[in-house]
Amino acid sequence: MAGDSNVTYLTLEGHVQLLKYRYVYFSITLALFILIICSNTIVLYLIYDDESLHEPMYIFIAALLSNALFGSIALYPKLLIDLLSETQTIARSACLLQSFFLYLYAGSEFTLLSAMAFDRYVSICRPLQYHSLVRTQIVKLILLLAWFLPACEIGIAIILTSRLQLCRFTLRRIACDNFSLVKSSCGDTRINNLYGLFILTISIFPYFIFIVFSYTKILIISLRNSKDFRRGALHTCLPHLVVFINFMVICVFEVIQNRIPSGIPHFVRSVASILYLVIPPLFNPVIYGFKMREISKRLKALLKLR
Repeated sequence: MAGDSNVTYLTLEGHVQLLKYRYVYFSITLALFILIICSNTIVLYLIYDDESLHEPMYIFIAALLSNALFGSIALYPKLLIDLLSETQTIARSACLLQSFFLYLYAGSEFTLLSAMAFDRYVSICRPLQYHSLVRTQIVKLILLLAWFLPACEIGIAIILTSRLQLCRFTLRRIACDNFSLVKSSCGDTRINNLYGLFILTISIFPYFIFIVFSYTKILIISLRNSKDFRRGALHTCLPHLVVFINFMVICVFEVIQNRIPSGIPHFVRSVASILYLVIPPLFNPVIYGFKMREISKRLKALLKLR
């Protein structure tokens, strides 16, 4: 649909029975958003406030939680507004911008999870080289690249999409994504599709292979050592591994259900399209808050549970 001043608007048609369950959806979404903001902020505060936690492992955890806040802010405010609105519309430029931020969150998440795997690999498999390989300058460079590289990759995809002419002005989604925008466009989209496949490949597989390699090496080293060594390695690696598997499964499911036609109900598709910004941001601070010993101790003290 076209709006004032030649601004192109899109209608988000992913909402199911919105008129009937509007306030139920709004209440649940608002509660999720508040929980995500509060839980991530609390763990971030604990890491920031305690200098003993200013180590690479905890800095990467803080970066992961900050990324969750960034992605949540890109999704939930607009979603909450839509749930209370009569029409769920968004300007095309705003839709492209939201797509960029949501994809940036996902791309940075994989990079940060890889950085955490690298930190644990060096710490456990090459402890004598840890302080030379994971020094402050390296950590800062990794954090810079964690957002800069995905921003460049996704920025190109968004620019390519912005050059296409729209044929349809509706998206069967509850939030914008670049893939749906390309499908709604006219003309030759082969370059967009090829570049999208390229980005998808380099944004997932290299990190996946590296993370699997790192934790496999950690497992091999742990099995060769004492029970205490294995217990310590499991204690520091298990939360990271759970977070990675959780995020990977959600992303793979989203990619499959988004690109392969199937009989999946529309409601399931709509919910699945935002799971990567529901489950990880909600459960990651819980996992790190209660499974990482140093953070857990400070969290219990903060909540006066001891």
